[in-house]
This record gives sequence, C-alpha cells and structure tokens, in this order.
Amino acid sequence: MSDFKLKKWARSRRGQQFFVCFSFMVLPLLLLFVFTYLPFGQMVQFSFYKMKYLTPPDKRVFVGFQNYIDVFKRDDCFKALKLSLYYCVGALVQLVIALYFATILSFKVRGGNFFKGLMFFPYLISGIAIGFIFKFFYTRGFVLDTVLGFLGVNESNIPYWLKDQAVNNWSLVATSVWRYFGQNMVLFIGAIMSVDSDLYEAAALDGANRWEQFKHIIIPGIKTILTLNVILSITGSLSAFEPPYVITGGSNGTGTYFVIMNEIAHVSQKVGLASAMAVVLLMIIFGCTILQKLFFKYVFKDVDSQDEVSSKRRKNP
Repeated sequence: MSDFKLKKWARSRRGQQFFVCFSFMVLPLLLLFVFTYLPFGQMVQFSFYKMKYLTPPDKRVFVGFQNYIDVFKRDDCFKALKLSLYYCVGALVQLVIALYFATILSFKVRGGNFFKGLMFFPYLISGIAIGFIFKFFYTRGFVLDTVLGFLGVNESNIPYWLKDQAVNNWSLVATSVWRYFGQNMVLFIGAIMSVDSDLYEAAALDGANRWEQFKHIIIPGIKTILTLNVILSITGSLSAFEPPYVITGGSNGTGTYFVIMNEIAHVSQKVGLASAMAVVLLMIIFGCTILQKLFFKYVFKDVDSQDEVSSKRRKNP
C-alpha cells in the first residue's frame, strides 16, 4: 500500500515538481563540491606539508604551521602583501570616479548611452589583452611618452613608467582603475535609476541643491550596491594578478601577492607554501569583508533605522 502511495505521489504534480527541483539542485551542488570545496580542502591539507606537485603522498613531509609562519617571515611574501595597499587606494579612487560618472549619466544627458558603452567597454576586454596594450602604452618612447612630448614635456623629465619604483606600481594601478571602473559605474547607474524620482522633485521644492540631493537621497538609496561595490573592489585589489604579471612579469618591485604565489607554486614548486599563502589571503579577504560590512552598518545606521520605522508604518497603518 505504501509503494502504491509513493508511486501515485511521484506521478502527481507535486511529486514531479519535487523531482525537477531536486534534479536542478543536485547537479549544481555536485559540481560546486567537486570543483570548489573538494579542491579547497585539498589545498588546506597541502598547506601543512612540504611537497612538490609530483611528490608521492608517502614522501610528503608534515611541517605543521611552518608554511604559515614562512608567509610572514619571507620578505617576498610580506612585501607582496603590503603591495596590495597600492591597489586598495586605486580601488577607492575607482569607486569615486565610477560614482561620479554614474550620478551624471543616470539623468538625461546628451549622448549618455554612448558614454556608458564607452566607459563599460574596457571591462569586456580580456585582462591579458589589456596587459599587452598597456605594456606598449607605458614603454619608453611609445604612446604615453609621445603624448607628453606633444604637450611640451621634455623626455628627460619623463620617468620610466615600468622601471622606476616610485611610479611603476601606480602605473599598474591606473590600468586596473581604467578597466574596472566601468563595471562599478553600471552597477551604480542601475541603483540610482531605481530611486524614486519624486524624491528629487520634493527635495528641489525644499531648496536642496545637487550636492544635498546626492548626499541625502542618492547615497542612502544605493547603500546596498555601494557596500557591494566596495567589498568587490577591495577584495579584488587584494588578489590583483593580470596587470603586473602581463605588463612587468612582477619585476622591479611590482610582484603582487598572486604573482609571488604563482612563482612559488609553479617555478619553485613549493606547493605547501603556496597553499598556505592562498589560505592566508582568504582569511584576509574574509576579515576585510566583515570589517567593511560593520563599517557601512555604522555609517548607514540612521538610514536603516528610518527604513525600519517606515516598514512598520506600512504594516500597521
């Protein structure tokens, strides 16, 4: 009798919905486990061993937390970690530029769609291709030096953009800003356009200028996307790889954490140390994400309290 009920339930609409949902859920979770969580678990395990890629399991040397200690003791690892501060500063500049253009282009501007596409286009280009473009752009005597020469700048006063350690990291940061600010801008535009336009009209009637509208209407209205963009930009700056790897190869003090980790893993074959570096970076990203969420929760606490009050009024008119 139970088998009959089970078959009847399986043939029913509710049973078929369950099997369809279960089937669509199992495959992504299986792929996620096989290609994400299982390799991650293996990487964490490797971080406690001294080994190479082809070292048999019985010949791996267990070293405990020594690889994690070496991450902070080795000059190349620690300097590469400090180098991420350049890209963090660039990420903040990138967000300011993106928010500025998004605020302008969210309203009716002549040729607005053209400028949106023009600024978003670099994000669609492959990072390797952008690396080669800027490698020639910054090379001595090429595009940037030629433009500065036309503007009257003496060549002897122009630094070596990729060799001079006073400017080479900022040059690479500018490359990342140029590529990614369009993505942030598009997200900001979508959030700004979702803000009720009646709020701008009411603010204008009350005598609020553009800056006051931006401060009291736009910023609180896009707080979710603003938080998301900051988190994505800061975490992305901690894992910068393509510009220094393609443009300079990590030479002249431009090797970021990912570049050094790639060199340790694939050139020096120190898989355990590279795995420990990856775990340390993951912990840093988790920590930065939590701190950023707490920061924005504090910044927007007044807005959140107002939203709670308004939601209660809607439920209890």
